[in-house]
Amino acid sequence: MSWTYLVIAGILEVIFAYVLKQSEGFTRLLPSVMTLLTGLGSFWLLSLAMRTIPMGTAYIIWTGIGAVGAFITGIVFLGETMTSLRAIAAIFIVMGLILMKLASS
Repeated sequence: MSWTYLVIAGILEVIFAYVLKQSEGFTRLLPSVMTLLTGLGSFWLLSLAMRTIPMGTAYIIWTGIGAVGAFITGIVFLGETMTSLRAIAAIFIVMGLILMKLASS
C-alpha cells in the first residue's frame, strides 16, 4: 500500500505544480486553494509512504514523479518547448527512479 500512496503523492505533486502556475502568484482564488490542498495531500501521502519505504527512496521517487510529470504537463498543457536535451534529462530521471525502486526491493 505504501507504494500506492507514494505514486498518488507524486501525481498530486504534478497537479500541485500545475495549479501553482495557474494561481498566478496566489492572485487567483480557486487555483490558490487547489495548490494548498494538493500540496497538503501530497505531503500527507508521502508521510504515509515513508512509514515503510526508506526516506531517501520515497523522497527521490516522489520528487522524480513530480519533476517528470510537471515537465510533461508543461509541454502538453502549457505549450512549453520540448527539446532533445530536455527529453534526455527526463529520461535520465526516469531511469534513476527505476534504479532506485530496484535497489529498494
